[in-house]
Amino acid sequence: MGFTGVRLGWTVVPKELRFDDGASVNADWNRLCTTVFNGASNIAQHGGLAALEPQGLNEMRVLTDFYLGNAQLIRQTLEGLGITCVGGDNAPYVWAHFPGRASWDVFAEILDRCHVVTTPGSGFGPAGEGFVRFSAFGHREDVVEACSRIEGLTVGP
Repeated sequence: MGFTGVRLGWTVVPKELRFDDGASVNADWNRLCTTVFNGASNIAQHGGLAALEPQGLNEMRVLTDFYLGNAQLIRQTLEGLGITCVGGDNAPYVWAHFPGRASWDVFAEILDRCHVVTTPGSGFGPAGEGFVRFSAFGHREDVVEACSRIEGLTVGP
């Protein structure tokens, strides 16, 4: 459903931006990019241009709306269990908070009891501890199935 793994992006570095010693950040960024990176592949560049056309923008909106619908289902399920969540409204990830619990322990419990894979928040750094991340990327029927498995979950301290 997506094209994950094909990387394409850009950075805007104002020409007037300077380091403390007066050197141009723009010139240094250009030097770094032209010596370290090979650049985006032709297919990624053509895909990026197509994505900016009216049809591409419409297709992206349809796809992002679909994933946000999945995220809404996940978040509603978790909040229905009294679990505080962050995200899922403008991003395809829902972060469920389990205060006082190690994220790996919650991950293992959800996997063992519900057979649903999440991502332990501690993998994103210290601020992620106590959270697990649910992804909304997937087919609707799979998300509905995962939500039905999670509905019986009671994750205690």
